[in-house]
Amino acid sequence: MWTAIALWTLNLAGLAAYIYGATVGISRGIPAWWFVLGLPLAYLAIVFVVTLFYFALSWWFRAERPPDVRLSTAAIARMIWHEFWTLAGSAPRMMLYKLLVSDPPPRPATAPLLLLHGVLCNAGVWNRLSRFLGARGIGSVYTLSYGPPLASIDMFADQVALKIDAVLAATGAAQVTVVGHSMGGLVARAYLAKHGGAKVRRIVTIGTPHHGSVFAYLSAGTSMSQLRPGNPWLGALPPVTPGLPPIVSIWSWHDSMVAPQTSARLDGAANIALAGVGHNALLGDSRVFDLTLEEIRKAGVRD
Repeated sequence: MWTAIALWTLNLAGLAAYIYGATVGISRGIPAWWFVLGLPLAYLAIVFVVTLFYFALSWWFRAERPPDVRLSTAAIARMIWHEFWTLAGSAPRMMLYKLLVSDPPPRPATAPLLLLHGVLCNAGVWNRLSRFLGARGIGSVYTLSYGPPLASIDMFADQVALKIDAVLAATGAAQVTVVGHSMGGLVARAYLAKHGGAKVRRIVTIGTPHHGSVFAYLSAGTSMSQLRPGNPWLGALPPVTPGLPPIVSIWSWHDSMVAPQTSARLDGAANIALAGVGHNALLGDSRVFDLTLEEIRKAGVRD
C-alpha cells in the first residue's frame, strides 16, 4: 500500500509538472507533438540514468569475479537492457499491484507458496513469476505487501507470521514454502529467528544480500540500516542449521544492487550462482524462473 501510494503521488505530481511545462511551451509556439513524444522518453531517460548509476556503483564495489563469469561487450549491453526494461516496468506493476497480483480463493493445498518482495517494493514485482508458476500448474501462490517501507525488518517478519497463519488456515496446509527477492529473503530469515521454522518447508532467496549491501547507505530508515554490511542485526540472524528449513540462495555475479555480489552467498545454504543478470532483472529472468520452479517442486509444491 505505502509503495503504491508513494509511486502514484510521485508520478501524478511529475505528470502535472510536465503538463504545466508543456502548456507553457505550446503557448510559445512549440509543437504539441514534441511534448506527447517527450513524456515517455523523459520517463525512460530517468530510468536509464538510474540503471547506469546502479551498475556503476555495483561495479565499483564489486566482488572479485572468476574469469569464467566475465562478460563480453555484447553480453554487458544485453544485461543493462534487461535491467533497464525491468525497472521501467516496475513502477506500473507496483502501482497496479492489486489488479495484477491477488491471492487465490481459500481451497485445500498441501504446500502453498508465499512470495516476499524487497525493500521499497510491493507484491506487484511478482506479477511475472506468479504468472509463470500459474501456467505450470502452481496455483496456491500467495503474496504479501508489508510495510511501512523503511520500518524494521523484524516488524515485517511479524507481518509475515500473520500472513503464514492466514495462508495455512485458508489451505489447511501445515507448512508454506517461501520465496524472497532481495530484502525479502532476510525478512524470511528474520521470521525464522522470531517465530521458528515449524511452519516453513523451504526458503528460496533471490538476490538477497545476506551479508548486506553498500546500497543500503543511500537511504535512511531502520530496514536500510539493517541491510548495511557488518551491522549487528545481520550478524545476529541464525545460521543455516539442520534444525531449520533448508535455504536456497539464487544470486548473480553481476547483481546491480547487491554489492559486493558475494554477499548473496550464505553458508549452509544451497548457493546457485548466475552471471549476466542485474538485481531487478532476476525477477524476469527465465533461468531464475526455472530454478525457482525446480526448488519449490523439491519442497512438494505441485498445485
